[in-house]
Amino acid sequence: MSRAGKVGGSSPGHVPERSGRGASVDPLKLVRLRAHHPEAVAEAAARRARRPLITHDAGRLLIVAADHPARGALAVGERPFAMADRADLLGRLCLALSRPRVDGVLATADILDDLLLLGALDGKVVLGSMNRGGLAGASFELDDRFTGHRPADLHRLRFDAGKLLLRIDYDDPGSLRTMESAARAVDEMAELRLPVFVEPFLCHRDPARGILRSDLSAEAVTTSIAIASGLGGSSAYTWLKVPVTDNPDDMARVMETSTLPAVLLGGDVGDDQDAAYEKWRHALQLPTVQGLVVGRSLLYPADGDVAGAVDTAASLL
Repeated sequence: MSRAGKVGGSSPGHVPERSGRGASVDPLKLVRLRAHHPEAVAEAAARRARRPLITHDAGRLLIVAADHPARGALAVGERPFAMADRADLLGRLCLALSRPRVDGVLATADILDDLLLLGALDGKVVLGSMNRGGLAGASFELDDRFTGHRPADLHRLRFDAGKLLLRIDYDDPGSLRTMESAARAVDEMAELRLPVFVEPFLCHRDPARGILRSDLSAEAVTTSIAIASGLGGSSAYTWLKVPVTDNPDDMARVMETSTLPAVLLGGDVGDDQDAAYEKWRHALQLPTVQGLVVGRSLLYPADGDVAGAVDTAASLL
């Protein structure tokens, strides 16, 4: 292996497959490369082959998301630490990224650095996750500070876009601090001419258990889109990352709230994967919806077939 080499397969982006769950990733090789040649990450980023965010032949995006662990959100369904096995997660990501219709990945720096070293990001859209300070279940969850990628980091690493989460609870002052920080991040991204995907929710705490819950009613999603669209001094590089409403039939009027390009987020679909596909299928017909950003439901499908789940999602586009 060269000093700035990759680990994994014999060519960029190729990692040997194992069943339908993922590809074989040797964590020891990654650890050795990180320990002895930390500069290999920057060198891999510098030589990564890039592509436009939207290509003329594909038109719509399919992005696989894996930024959950940095918020301490490791659960998938009934498995509380499903995403805690990093080699397993990387194998699933490499398999997903190898599928022909997958455009790219959304993740935090640690995961993207690993994928760079594995040679899995050539020709892919790379989105860095920017604010992960609102740890799942924490009292400060809505004071979601920017502890991940900064705009300058995304520009330096030649990544293609950033993503930020904006959860608003009218009863929690932490939401205002997050909203202000998000607006400044939108400004910085626009100055660098980098797209930023804003994921807005109106939220409230369950009074009995104190758990933060997102409101997916048509009224709440409409309001969150209106707020997110107005962040910062320019919306020229702003995209929206939005959920499908509780009643999917409401999506047509909800998406009339903004002319910003939007992608659908996957969320926790539970065991009924087919129902989720059907909701996405209908929403993808709307004029402002430009694709899907989906994580756990594709990486950890109920039947264990990552390639099958990814290919089915791709067929919706």
